[in-house]
Amino acid sequence: MLPGLCNRVRARAPAVKAWPVWENPRWLVVFIVAVVATYTLAICATVRAASMPPGDLFVLVPLLACIAATVELTKRAGENAGLSRDIFAVWELPIALLLPPVYALLVPIFRFGLIQRRIRPVPLHRRVFSVAIIGLSYCSASLTFHVLTGTHFESAVSPGSHASVWILAVAAAAVLQWTVNTALLLPAVKGSDPTVSIREMLLAPERVRNDVTEICVAILVTFGVAYTPITILFALPFVTLLQRSLRHAQLLNASRLDSKTGLLNAGTWEREAASEVARAVRTRTPLALMLIDLDHFKAVNDAHGHLAGDKALRAISRTFKIFLRDYDLAGRFGGEEFALLLPQTGEADAQHIAERIRVHIAEMPIVTGDDPGSEPIRVTVSIGVAALGSTWDRSTGSQLTDLLAAADTALYRAKGGGRDQVCMVTDAEATAPAQGTAGR
Repeated sequence: MLPGLCNRVRARAPAVKAWPVWENPRWLVVFIVAVVATYTLAICATVRAASMPPGDLFVLVPLLACIAATVELTKRAGENAGLSRDIFAVWELPIALLLPPVYALLVPIFRFGLIQRRIRPVPLHRRVFSVAIIGLSYCSASLTFHVLTGTHFESAVSPGSHASVWILAVAAAAVLQWTVNTALLLPAVKGSDPTVSIREMLLAPERVRNDVTEICVAILVTFGVAYTPITILFALPFVTLLQRSLRHAQLLNASRLDSKTGLLNAGTWEREAASEVARAVRTRTPLALMLIDLDHFKAVNDAHGHLAGDKALRAISRTFKIFLRDYDLAGRFGGEEFALLLPQTGEADAQHIAERIRVHIAEMPIVTGDDPGSEPIRVTVSIGVAALGSTWDRSTGSQLTDLLAAADTALYRAKGGGRDQVCMVTDAEATAPAQGTAGR
């Protein structure tokens, strides 16, 4: 038996080595393995200690049915491309707090199994890691809640005569669940994409409103279900409405963005840039604008294919986040052209930032193939910069148009001067007519 087992292990070794998880940085692989191992041990410990009385099914089964219904509603809403926001905590928090901790650990398996099958299959290691961090966060909330309310882990929890204290304990557990989930998720997100803004992930106004709304609804549903599971019948329509509201907000946000790069699309960028320029003119503060164009990008598409070209565009768009502030505007202005607007930025600073961007992109290897061992490509950019300086004519009504024309003139010079360089248009040259961009 032992030789046969060894042979099977050796036969599967190449497949295990091909798992996408090993492509992550070593520290991130160790972190993922540690989280999954902790989750597995927690399940073993709670299963052995739990009694799982049959009465728990009156709470568990209706809530699982609601989770399944929410997954189906998500599928019908057309989110097959992935889930950017969900409201499953509304149903999962009552399971985690009202039932023994083992349910808190197991319910994410049910949810993500449905999502994997009904909405969108993704690499298995991502699903396993997501299940682990959510399961551990709910388990920590469950343990804390049972300790705060002084109840046994084996029994369902009801408010009793101290409803006010009880609901505050539910709120504390819900906040703890969000905190633990976020703390475990952030290292993985930052490790897989260092350009991700943690501030934008956590403190974006829309994200904060959604999280607070979801937590509040989950607390109310937990309180109602604790009195009677019939509450679920009346909660489901409100949760469905909340899901539609969140989906509407996602669609509005998506309409502002370029689908390939995640930057602002041209229309949104121009509207927001016009407001920033008008503010700079009114307050007489500096402002700079850059036009960035990829050199010989057609050759990249011809040599490697348009899918590789799209990957290059995404890689370059992510680099902008390294150098830009939260209130700077980055947009995709054309096929391979980007526009950056930098408020509170003078000529010297704008030229310095543009040069840093140019050097970073020129030195950055871009992996365009699906094979991890594929040879990366390198691209260069030409950058035209115009700044709203002290001698700019601020009395005209088309400041953004003038800035764009000036930056386009500078970009024309950068391309004509040999590419892979930064050119700046000074105040004295800003009102000269643009010559058009040649050789792009």
